[in-house]
Amino acid sequence: MDDTRGGGAIVLAGTFLLLGGVLNVIYGIAAISNSKFFLNETKYIISDLKTWGWIVLIIGILELFAAFSLLSGKTFGRWVGLIVGSLNAISALLSIPAYPLWSLAIFALSLWIIYGLAVNWEPRAAR
Repeated sequence: MDDTRGGGAIVLAGTFLLLGGVLNVIYGIAAISNSKFFLNETKYIISDLKTWGWIVLIIGILELFAAFSLLSGKTFGRWVGLIVGSLNAISALLSIPAYPLWSLAIFALSLWIIYGLAVNWEPRAAR
């Protein structure tokens, strides 16, 4: 990350990816196991609570993968982080009917990830 401008934004985005991945994995496991945390009458846009739990769990695992790749300094992590951050933002918006405040918080986190990875993309000139 030393040869890239905006290294601080990349580290922040990687940390947010790590945080979002852990939260989504916990959220997904809780949804799959029909935890008492979730309301039974909640309507989801795509299928039911268990299906939504699997979707969020997969996105969380991909976020963790992107975070470790990004924080190890690989450009591949930026691409995966952008894609997974975008998927997470879409999934957060789709879950607004179930949990509006949580969904908006995850959406905001995803926007910070996308912004942090998209700014100062080009590498510095060689010396």
